[in-house]
Amino acid sequence: MPRERLNDVDINYEVVGAGCPVLMLHGFTGSIAAWQGIPQKLSREFRVIVVDMIGHGESSAPADPARYSIPGAVDDLQALLDRLNVEQTAVLGYSMGGRVASEMALSAPERVSSLVLESSGVGIDDQDERAQRAASDEALARLIEEQGIEAFVDRWEAVPLFASQCQLPERVRRQQRELRMAQKPVGLANSLRGMGAGMMEPVSDRLQKFTMPVLYLAGEYDEKYREIGEVICARMPDASYVEIPRAGHTIHLEQPESYLEAVISFLRQIENE
Repeated sequence: MPRERLNDVDINYEVVGAGCPVLMLHGFTGSIAAWQGIPQKLSREFRVIVVDMIGHGESSAPADPARYSIPGAVDDLQALLDRLNVEQTAVLGYSMGGRVASEMALSAPERVSSLVLESSGVGIDDQDERAQRAASDEALARLIEEQGIEAFVDRWEAVPLFASQCQLPERVRRQQRELRMAQKPVGLANSLRGMGAGMMEPVSDRLQKFTMPVLYLAGEYDEKYREIGEVICARMPDASYVEIPRAGHTIHLEQPESYLEAVISFLRQIENE
Protein backbone atom coordinates (compact mmCIF):
# COMPACT_ATOMS: atom_id res chain seq x y z
CA MET A 1 0.00 0.00 0.00
CA PRO A 2 1.28 3.52 -0.75
CA ARG A 3 2.15 6.03 1.94
CA GLU A 4 2.17 9.79 1.49
CA ARG A 5 4.01 12.36 3.58
CA LEU A 6 1.30 14.90 4.38
CA ASN A 7 1.56 17.73 6.92
CA ASP A 8 4.64 16.10 8.48
CA VAL A 9 3.04 12.67 8.99
CA ASP A 10 2.94 9.55 6.83
CA ILE A 11 -0.58 8.48 5.86
CA ASN A 12 -1.04 4.93 4.66
CA TYR A 13 -3.83 4.43 2.12
CA GLU A 14 -5.17 2.24 -0.66
CA VAL A 15 -7.19 3.07 -3.77
CA VAL A 16 -9.29 0.40 -5.50
CA GLY A 17 -11.76 0.58 -8.35
CA ALA A 18 -12.86 3.36 -10.67
CA GLY A 19 -15.76 5.77 -10.87
CA CYS A 20 -17.11 8.30 -8.39
CA PRO A 21 -14.76 8.53 -5.39
CA VAL A 22 -15.68 7.21 -1.95
CA LEU A 23 -13.46 7.92 1.08
CA MET A 24 -13.74 5.40 3.93
CA LEU A 25 -12.74 6.28 7.51
CA HIS A 26 -12.46 3.48 10.07
CA GLY A 27 -13.16 3.66 13.79
CA PHE A 28 -10.91 3.71 16.86
CA THR A 29 -8.55 0.67 16.98
CA GLY A 30 -9.30 0.07 13.27
CA SER A 31 -7.32 0.20 10.05
CA ILE A 32 -7.75 -0.44 6.33
CA ALA A 33 -7.86 -4.17 7.10
CA ALA A 34 -10.69 -3.75 9.61
CA TRP A 35 -13.18 -3.18 6.77
CA GLN A 36 -12.98 -6.93 6.00
CA GLY A 37 -13.34 -6.72 2.22
CA ILE A 38 -16.03 -4.02 2.09
CA PRO A 39 -13.87 -1.63 -0.02
CA GLN A 40 -13.21 -4.32 -2.61
CA LYS A 41 -16.94 -4.94 -3.03
CA LEU A 42 -17.69 -1.21 -3.28
CA SER A 43 -14.90 -0.89 -5.85
CA ARG A 44 -17.01 -2.76 -8.40
CA GLU A 45 -18.87 0.53 -8.91
CA PHE A 46 -16.80 3.25 -7.22
CA ARG A 47 -13.25 4.49 -6.79
CA VAL A 48 -12.70 3.64 -3.14
CA ILE A 49 -10.07 5.40 -1.03
CA VAL A 50 -9.35 3.78 2.32
CA VAL A 51 -6.88 5.20 4.83
CA ASP A 52 -5.21 4.30 8.08
CA MET A 53 -6.16 7.25 10.26
CA ILE A 54 -3.35 8.98 12.14
CA GLY A 55 -2.10 6.78 14.97
CA HIS A 56 -3.58 3.64 13.41
CA GLY A 57 -2.36 0.85 11.16
CA GLU A 58 0.69 1.79 9.11
CA SER A 59 0.20 5.57 9.38
CA SER A 60 2.40 7.70 11.64
CA ALA A 61 1.80 7.76 15.39
CA PRO A 62 3.32 11.06 16.60
CA ALA A 63 4.24 11.47 20.25
CA ASP A 64 2.46 14.85 20.52
CA PRO A 65 -1.22 14.39 21.48
CA ALA A 66 -2.04 17.79 19.95
CA ARG A 67 -1.35 16.34 16.49
CA TYR A 68 -4.41 14.08 16.82
CA SER A 69 -7.16 16.68 16.75
CA ILE A 70 -10.23 16.09 14.60
CA PRO A 71 -9.60 19.26 12.55
CA GLY A 72 -6.01 18.10 12.08
CA ALA A 73 -7.23 14.76 10.75
CA VAL A 74 -9.49 16.61 8.31
CA ASP A 75 -6.51 18.65 7.10
CA ASP A 76 -4.58 15.42 6.47
CA LEU A 77 -7.45 13.92 4.50
CA GLN A 78 -7.84 17.02 2.37
CA ALA A 79 -4.11 16.94 1.64
CA LEU A 80 -4.45 13.30 0.57
CA LEU A 81 -7.39 14.14 -1.70
CA ASP A 82 -5.31 16.94 -3.23
CA ARG A 83 -2.46 14.50 -3.85
CA LEU A 84 -4.90 12.10 -5.54
CA ASN A 85 -6.49 14.91 -7.59
CA VAL A 86 -9.89 14.31 -6.01
CA GLU A 87 -11.90 17.52 -5.78
CA GLN A 88 -15.00 16.03 -4.17
CA THR A 89 -15.88 12.66 -2.68
CA ALA A 90 -18.52 10.76 -0.81
CA VAL A 91 -17.28 10.16 2.75
CA LEU A 92 -18.14 7.08 4.82
CA GLY A 93 -17.23 7.23 8.49
CA TYR A 94 -17.63 4.59 11.20
CA SER A 95 -17.71 5.71 14.86
CA MET A 96 -14.51 7.78 15.33
CA GLY A 97 -14.22 8.00 11.56
CA GLY A 98 -17.75 9.37 11.52
CA ARG A 99 -16.74 12.18 13.86
CA VAL A 100 -13.94 13.11 11.48
CA ALA A 101 -16.30 12.81 8.49
CA SER A 102 -18.84 15.13 10.15
CA GLU A 103 -16.16 17.74 10.82
CA MET A 104 -15.01 17.49 7.20
CA ALA A 105 -18.58 17.97 5.95
CA LEU A 106 -18.90 21.14 8.03
CA SER A 107 -15.45 22.67 7.56
CA ALA A 108 -14.97 21.71 3.90
CA PRO A 109 -18.45 21.05 2.45
CA GLU A 110 -17.19 21.66 -1.07
CA ARG A 111 -15.10 18.46 -0.75
CA VAL A 112 -17.98 16.23 0.44
CA SER A 113 -20.57 15.16 -2.15
CA SER A 114 -22.46 12.94 0.30
CA LEU A 115 -22.00 11.57 3.79
CA VAL A 116 -22.57 8.13 5.33
CA LEU A 117 -22.37 7.97 9.12
CA GLU A 118 -22.27 4.53 10.71
CA SER A 119 -22.89 4.39 14.46
CA SER A 120 -21.40 7.86 14.92
CA GLY A 121 -22.06 10.66 17.37
CA VAL A 122 -21.92 14.34 16.55
CA GLY A 123 -20.49 15.58 19.85
CA ILE A 124 -21.75 15.68 23.42
CA ASP A 125 -23.80 18.80 24.17
CA ASP A 126 -23.75 18.66 27.97
CA GLN A 127 -20.45 20.13 29.19
CA ASP A 128 -20.27 17.98 32.32
CA GLU A 129 -20.98 14.80 30.34
CA ARG A 130 -18.40 15.80 27.75
CA ALA A 131 -15.81 16.40 30.47
CA GLN A 132 -16.58 13.02 32.03
CA ARG A 133 -16.12 11.29 28.68
CA ALA A 134 -12.81 13.09 28.12
CA ALA A 135 -11.66 11.99 31.58
CA SER A 136 -12.72 8.41 30.84
CA ASP A 137 -10.78 8.44 27.56
CA GLU A 138 -7.72 9.84 29.35
CA ALA A 139 -7.92 6.99 31.85
CA LEU A 140 -8.01 4.51 28.96
CA ALA A 141 -5.02 6.25 27.35
CA ARG A 142 -3.04 5.90 30.58
CA LEU A 143 -4.02 2.23 30.82
CA ILE A 144 -2.55 1.65 27.36
CA GLU A 145 0.67 3.44 28.31
CA GLU A 146 1.04 1.79 31.71
CA GLN A 147 -0.29 -1.75 31.16
CA GLY A 148 0.13 -2.26 27.43
CA ILE A 149 -2.00 -3.09 24.43
CA GLU A 150 -3.17 -6.52 25.58
CA ALA A 151 -4.66 -5.22 28.84
CA PHE A 152 -6.40 -2.47 26.93
CA VAL A 153 -7.77 -4.81 24.24
CA ASP A 154 -9.11 -7.17 26.91
CA ARG A 155 -10.97 -4.26 28.47
CA TRP A 156 -12.09 -2.76 25.13
CA GLU A 157 -13.55 -6.01 23.86
CA ALA A 158 -15.61 -6.33 27.05
CA VAL A 159 -17.35 -2.97 26.54
CA PRO A 160 -21.15 -3.56 26.37
CA LEU A 161 -21.28 -1.60 23.10
CA PHE A 162 -19.60 -4.56 21.38
CA ALA A 163 -21.60 -7.33 23.08
CA SER A 164 -23.33 -8.34 19.84
CA GLN A 165 -19.95 -9.21 18.30
CA CYS A 166 -19.97 -12.41 20.34
CA GLN A 167 -22.29 -13.74 17.62
CA LEU A 168 -19.59 -13.33 14.96
CA PRO A 169 -17.66 -16.37 13.74
CA GLU A 170 -14.63 -17.13 15.87
CA ARG A 171 -12.36 -16.52 12.87
CA VAL A 172 -13.68 -12.95 12.45
CA ARG A 173 -13.38 -12.20 16.18
CA ARG A 174 -9.79 -13.48 16.13
CA GLN A 175 -8.92 -11.31 13.14
CA GLN A 176 -10.32 -8.21 14.83
CA ARG A 177 -8.35 -8.92 17.99
CA GLU A 178 -5.15 -9.41 15.99
CA LEU A 179 -5.71 -6.05 14.26
CA ARG A 180 -6.17 -4.32 17.61
CA MET A 181 -3.15 -6.03 19.14
CA ALA A 182 -0.99 -4.84 16.21
CA GLN A 183 -1.72 -1.16 16.87
CA LYS A 184 0.89 1.24 18.23
CA PRO A 185 0.29 2.07 21.92
CA VAL A 186 1.18 5.75 21.49
CA GLY A 187 -1.17 6.00 18.49
CA LEU A 188 -4.16 4.59 20.34
CA ALA A 189 -3.50 6.58 23.51
CA ASN A 190 -3.17 9.86 21.66
CA SER A 191 -6.16 9.12 19.42
CA LEU A 192 -8.27 8.86 22.58
CA ARG A 193 -6.89 12.19 23.74
CA GLY A 194 -7.44 13.96 20.42
CA MET A 195 -10.33 12.27 18.63
CA GLY A 196 -12.34 10.71 21.44
CA ALA A 197 -16.04 11.54 21.77
CA GLY A 198 -15.29 13.90 24.64
CA MET A 199 -12.96 15.97 22.46
CA MET A 200 -15.37 16.64 19.60
CA GLU A 201 -16.96 20.07 19.53
CA PRO A 202 -20.70 19.29 19.42
CA VAL A 203 -22.40 20.14 16.15
CA SER A 204 -26.03 19.70 17.19
CA ASP A 205 -26.63 23.43 16.71
CA ARG A 206 -25.19 23.22 13.17
CA LEU A 207 -27.05 20.21 11.81
CA GLN A 208 -28.89 22.40 9.32
CA LYS A 209 -25.51 23.14 7.71
CA PHE A 210 -25.14 19.53 6.51
CA THR A 211 -26.42 20.48 3.08
CA MET A 212 -25.16 17.38 1.26
CA PRO A 213 -27.22 14.15 1.25
CA VAL A 214 -26.64 12.18 4.45
CA LEU A 215 -27.29 8.53 5.27
CA TYR A 216 -27.17 7.47 8.92
CA LEU A 217 -26.87 3.75 9.72
CA ALA A 218 -27.54 2.28 13.15
CA GLY A 219 -27.80 -1.33 14.28
CA GLU A 220 -30.95 -2.82 15.75
CA TYR A 221 -29.14 -3.69 19.00
CA ASP A 222 -27.39 -0.31 19.34
CA GLU A 223 -30.00 1.67 21.29
CA LYS A 224 -27.81 4.71 21.95
CA TYR A 225 -26.89 5.29 18.31
CA ARG A 226 -30.37 4.47 17.03
CA GLU A 227 -31.60 7.39 19.09
CA ILE A 228 -28.76 9.66 17.93
CA GLY A 229 -29.41 8.79 14.30
CA GLU A 230 -33.14 9.44 14.47
CA VAL A 231 -32.67 12.78 16.24
CA ILE A 232 -29.98 14.22 13.97
CA CYS A 233 -31.60 13.02 10.73
CA ALA A 234 -34.79 14.83 11.70
CA ARG A 235 -32.81 18.07 11.90
CA MET A 236 -30.63 17.74 8.77
CA PRO A 237 -31.97 19.17 5.49
CA ASP A 238 -31.40 16.02 3.37
CA ALA A 239 -30.86 13.01 5.62
CA SER A 240 -32.22 9.49 5.80
CA TYR A 241 -32.01 7.02 8.68
CA VAL A 242 -31.71 3.27 8.16
CA GLU A 243 -31.77 0.71 10.97
CA ILE A 244 -29.94 -2.52 10.15
CA PRO A 245 -31.54 -5.66 11.64
CA ARG A 246 -29.49 -8.08 13.75
CA ALA A 247 -26.57 -5.68 14.08
CA GLY A 248 -24.93 -3.83 16.93
CA HIS A 249 -22.41 -0.99 16.80
CA THR A 250 -20.14 -2.38 14.05
CA ILE A 251 -22.67 -2.89 11.27
CA HIS A 252 -20.18 -3.41 8.44
CA LEU A 253 -18.67 -6.32 10.37
CA GLU A 254 -21.82 -7.87 11.84
CA GLN A 255 -24.11 -7.53 8.80
CA PRO A 256 -21.83 -6.72 5.84
CA GLU A 257 -24.35 -7.55 3.12
CA SER A 258 -27.03 -5.32 4.64
CA TYR A 259 -24.44 -2.59 5.11
CA LEU A 260 -23.38 -2.82 1.46
CA GLU A 261 -26.96 -2.87 0.23
CA ALA A 262 -27.82 0.33 2.14
CA VAL A 263 -24.63 2.16 1.16
CA ILE A 264 -24.67 1.20 -2.52
CA SER A 265 -28.35 2.08 -2.87
CA PHE A 266 -27.68 5.49 -1.33
CA LEU A 267 -24.59 6.19 -3.46
CA ARG A 268 -26.33 5.10 -6.65
CA GLN A 269 -29.23 7.41 -5.90
CA ILE A 270 -26.87 10.37 -5.38
CA GLU A 271 -24.93 9.52 -8.52
CA ASN A 272 -28.11 9.44 -10.63
CA GLU A 273 -29.56 12.71 -9.37
